Amino acid sequence: MKKLFVLTLIALLLGGCNTINGFGKDVKKVGEAVEGASSKK
Repeated sequence: MKKLFVLTLIALLLGGCNTINGFGKDVKKVGEAVEGASSKK
């Protein structure tokens, strides 16, 4: 579970977010990914 979260976070950061607004969207996507992964258990 932690590994998935870290890999997702790294992928989003490497995908690029040059603005605060873009960073906020990336954080939201990470949150959604974590929720999706936890609901599959």
